[in-house]
Amino acid sequence: MKKIVILVSAAIMMSSCGMLSNLDSGRLMESGLGALQALTLTDEQVDEYVHQYITQLDAQSVVLPESNSYTKRLRRLTQNLDGVNERPLNFKVYKEDEVNAFACADGSVRVYTGIMDIMTDNELLGVIGHEMGHVALHHTRKQMQRSMITSSALGALASTGGTIASLTDSQLGALGEMIMNAKYSRDQETEADDYGYNYLCKAGKNPWSMVMSFEKLQNLSSGGKSSPVTNLFSSHPDTGSRIKHITERCVTDGYKRPAK
Repeated sequence: MKKIVILVSAAIMMSSCGMLSNLDSGRLMESGLGALQALTLTDEQVDEYVHQYITQLDAQSVVLPESNSYTKRLRRLTQNLDGVNERPLNFKVYKEDEVNAFACADGSVRVYTGIMDIMTDNELLGVIGHEMGHVALHHTRKQMQRSMITSSALGALASTGGTIASLTDSQLGALGEMIMNAKYSRDQETEADDYGYNYLCKAGKNPWSMVMSFEKLQNLSSGGKSSPVTNLFSSHPDTGSRIKHITERCVTDGYKRPAK
């Protein structure tokens, strides 16, 4: 916050002193003030904006019905995973070969058939547990704040102040890109791992599943598999140390590693 305030103050000083002869002072001021407003983004706003994007994505995707075997499998795996931070979860399966799964701030969890095809039940549960951590710890909100500062499309949302706007196609596209290509810091990944571990334990699930999912992604990536695998794996840095960390927690807490 301090750095953004300094940016705005500097813009005011340079404009008043005629130091922006080669710059658009209005655009610089708008950018600085937009950054300030982005930092005041509420959870309610993030949830609603993300919900608008997910609604559009669901409509554009092949969502498998409740009668489908993939959906039945996901329902069975996620039994007792009701919500995070008093936010109910809703799970859907996309018929898509891409190796991917993601969770969003509004509680939407989407799992692709591609990742379900290559992962055992325990491995898939581990991926879901980790993604729950990013939702619970507001990492999506922080990502969106950063995107508002740097993206012209999302930056326009900051001007709405405390109100919730209907997103344009360009804003939905920018938001979708942010969600799909989110890059979390090392600390955020560790925080999500620890939250996912605790979350799975409380739900009566074996947290070894997280270790097994990380190992699967690591093996697939090192084996030179298709780019979707590599892309999913690349968004989770320092996998080796994270495997070691969660393994140590499992051993300390007395959990037995499943056979598969």
